[in-house]
Amino acid sequence: MNQHLGTIPAAEQVRRRNWRRWQWALVGLGLVGLLIAGLRPEAAPVEIAEVTRGPLEVTVREEGKTRVRHRYVITAPVAGHLRRIELKAGDPIRAGETVLAVLDPVPAALLDPRSRALAEARREAAHSELLRAQAALEWAQKERARVEALFASGSATPQERDTARWRETDAAQQVAVAESRLRMAEAELSLFPAPGAESGEGDAPVALRAPVTGCVLRVFEESARPVAAGTPLLEVGDPTDLEVVIEMLSREAAAVEPGMPVRLEQWGGSHPLEARVRRVEPSAFTKISALGVEEQRVRVIADLVTPPEERRGLGDQFRVEAVVVVWAGADVLKVPLGALFRRGADWAAFVLEGGRACLRRLQVGHRNEREAEILGGLNEGERVILYPGERIREGQRVRPVQIGP
Repeated sequence: MNQHLGTIPAAEQVRRRNWRRWQWALVGLGLVGLLIAGLRPEAAPVEIAEVTRGPLEVTVREEGKTRVRHRYVITAPVAGHLRRIELKAGDPIRAGETVLAVLDPVPAALLDPRSRALAEARREAAHSELLRAQAALEWAQKERARVEALFASGSATPQERDTARWRETDAAQQVAVAESRLRMAEAELSLFPAPGAESGEGDAPVALRAPVTGCVLRVFEESARPVAAGTPLLEVGDPTDLEVVIEMLSREAAAVEPGMPVRLEQWGGSHPLEARVRRVEPSAFTKISALGVEEQRVRVIADLVTPPEERRGLGDQFRVEAVVVVWAGADVLKVPLGALFRRGADWAAFVLEGGRACLRRLQVGHRNEREAEILGGLNEGERVILYPGERIREGQRVRPVQIGP
């Protein structure tokens, strides 16, 4: 009985010793695990963005100024005494009706046969210009009808259709300009008597009438005084017929072509205005920037497309913010520009896969100041790391965070 009782504690003692060994082993494994967890680098917080599809525009943004497209400087046709001009800047005028200025000429100066011959030559030149403009309008109308027929059959693009319509509108405006010049030439010729007529009325006052319907832009000579022939008296024009002059850097203007759309922002209204590039001047000029840096700039001329009733208050020499759309895509695979960086000669980005940063080399197309077109290397819906900098390496553990509201 005593021998049996003596063997039980020994077995129990062995089991207890084994259990203690396992306890120490588990404690050691726990300590090793805690040590590994403590030495393991923490996941870096990163801001991410998703690869999406949508519209993308490549634009050139510059300041511009509006100006009346066709300005007319009224000058004294002969030397004489100018009567006081009562008109002020902004007063409305009507073509052929409003008397802009009255001049008491020097006797017989207006009846010079040489001056009449020159006036007749200007009238003939204006008439020829009108015929040419009318022929150009007729061709533009036929071209527009032909392109619209091709567009209806699917053989022409929307851009070709819009270009044909713009050419027709431009040709119609050129006809209006030619008609105004012809009226000016005829009005000048009407001041001369018919050949063979008596010139006894050479001392009669000369009334200068408005060549165009619009308003007075500037008055150069308001007070009554003697003036020489050719002295500028007033400047008139149609304030609803505006164009925009944009002075672009030469490297940006090289990508601009006639017909490109333009948005005019910050002009004072609640919505942007639409315009279209008409001309890119072939010669650049040097301009000193506000920082004293010499810049080569090119004037780009754009015609306003928005109707005058939707841009009331916009006048001559008003400042606007012009945004020229150089390229546009409706369904483009794109990412924020902050996700891209250079890796050698290639573009690259870090893609978030399984909680780690994976390097991808990309093919990048068009880009603007915010987004870039992706031609290869990424798929829609993937998440990329924004502004990785030097702190993110390939294969590093990362943790997405929300920045901002």
